[in-house]
Amino acid sequence: MLTLDLTNAPRWHDLAPGVRVQLRPLTTALMVATRSDPAVEAVPEEASDEERAVAFAKALARRAVIAWEGVGDADGKPIDPSPEAIDAALDVWPIFEAFQLTYVSKGLLLEQEKNASALSPNGPSAGASDTARVANPAEPARKPARTARRG
Repeated sequence: MLTLDLTNAPRWHDLAPGVRVQLRPLTTALMVATRSDPAVEAVPEEASDEERAVAFAKALARRAVIAWEGVGDADGKPIDPSPEAIDAALDVWPIFEAFQLTYVSKGLLLEQEKNASALSPNGPSAGASDTARVANPAEPARKPARTARRG
């Protein structure tokens, strides 16, 4: 069952011991705005999925973070969230991972459930997995494969 939170109120999320952030709800408008963020669009086509994920998470966090507690500067003085500070916080692996798990993945859970019984994509090899082991995918084949015997 789809449960709607009609209040759309910001919520606090714990990201690490002593660190929590207040985030806007993960709405369609927020996701669409993040997808068209200049930093996300500037990611080169040849970038890895991991690089894309980091750029997207930072752009999303810059839009979603309203306040935080337990985040300070090099002298230990509390600092307010700013685009630079949010990016720096997400450069800390446990914070990035917690943000992905507690905020992004929960928001995408409905999308995942929706696709649980989705049809396979079109095409003769759609949904198929490789059966042959490849020693080095970057290395070309040494000789062409023989044609299969008939009948």
